[in-house]
Amino acid sequence: MKKLQFFLEDEAATVAMGTGLAHVVQSYTKQQALVVYLHGDLGAGKTTLTRGFVRGMGHQGNVKSPTYTLVEPYELAPWRVFHFDLYRLSDAEELEYMGIRDYFNDDCCCFIEWPEKGQGLLANADLIITISYQDEQRVINLVAESVYGEQILSRLTNSIEL
Repeated sequence: MKKLQFFLEDEAATVAMGTGLAHVVQSYTKQQALVVYLHGDLGAGKTTLTRGFVRGMGHQGNVKSPTYTLVEPYELAPWRVFHFDLYRLSDAEELEYMGIRDYFNDDCCCFIEWPEKGQGLLANADLIITISYQDEQRVINLVAESVYGEQILSRLTNSIEL
């Protein structure tokens, strides 16, 4: 299992990490679904990282937290990016009602905050990312949970500029 750790000096570095991740995903010639579980305290930078990814995939507008909507979709042909925030989810069965399985197709990148709230109904993660504070900066730990996740982390180490 491949693991990486980076120290992120500020918000700009967190966005840059997300952008670097997007560029790695776009570098593959064959589209493949990506599922990322995001862990970290409130305000740790999960949405900031996702904002970098979404913008790195080509989105020009705002990227907001889906805290109240559960999911924010971004149609970025040929990709669809979905940012989930399950923090306010009261019952995992709610995901069934919203058609959760339809979000995990080959053209989809799913970033899921608070994935433990959807346990048993979510696709398996390719990457598990944990963001935490250390003094004035953030520490980001990336763990590959699949062969695809390992490939992404291998390419990420060669392409990231923080």
